Amino acid sequence: MTPARIAILFILSQPLAASAHENKTTVSQQADLTCIASNGVPDHDMGRFPNRANPNTFSEQNLQFCFPNEPKLTDTVTEGLMTVGVSVTGAPIRPYTAGYYDPIGRRGIGHDPSSGWRQQAMHEPRSLGMDTQNGHVDRSGLYHYHAVSLDLMDGQDSTLLGYAPDGYEIRYSPSTAMSSWQLRSGTRATPPHGAFDGRFEEDFEYDAGSGTLDECNGGMVNGTYTYFATDSYPYFPRCFKGEVNARFMVRG
Repeated sequence: MTPARIAILFILSQPLAASAHENKTTVSQQADLTCIASNGVPDHDMGRFPNRANPNTFSEQNLQFCFPNEPKLTDTVTEGLMTVGVSVTGAPIRPYTAGYYDPIGRRGIGHDPSSGWRQQAMHEPRSLGMDTQNGHVDRSGLYHYHAVSLDLMDGQDSTLLGYAPDGYEIRYSPSTAMSSWQLRSGTRATPPHGAFDGRFEEDFEYDAGSGTLDECNGGMVNGTYTYFATDSYPYFPRCFKGEVNARFMVRG
């Protein structure tokens, strides 16, 4: 069993707290876009927020996610999006953190990106106050996922987890879809130095053919390009091969 898989199983062993909020999600068609509107409440219980590691309080949102009705592959790859998808129940998928290595920061993490070493959320999910569904709340009160929620998937009658900003599906099929991103060997050449252990995003590299998926955690399924969520890094697609809607997630 890989360290990443162990980390997920460990966080999933932690207790849930009952949620007093109700999921409200609607789907509509707007010209050539499909839009999912939601109040940002997942369809499963959330953990307690704030908690010991996360001081933020959950608040209901006014969210809308729009993506192409008919996604099309392009010749370019889009990277750098914070919101990489939306669940079928209207909860945002945001696997990145806002933390970077900083020697004077709390536990060596701050918000200055100059070190080039970005904190990887699932290395120590407890330090970010995540609940048993690999989600937590940011400063704006937004609940979002950093890895797969098993309760979310238990509520579905298929492998469909959600949609990417280019309109392609995000599915979860751990027995058939395996990431080709691997932990680097050796040590970091710059501070914080030390062995590549998965603490930072840059500890990983794409090794084509080492898994079943491409660099964007995608592949062809019955002739259709499809993204996958995985139980190991990168957990969700981090880049996109279709034409992305620049206003994929809108608040208010």
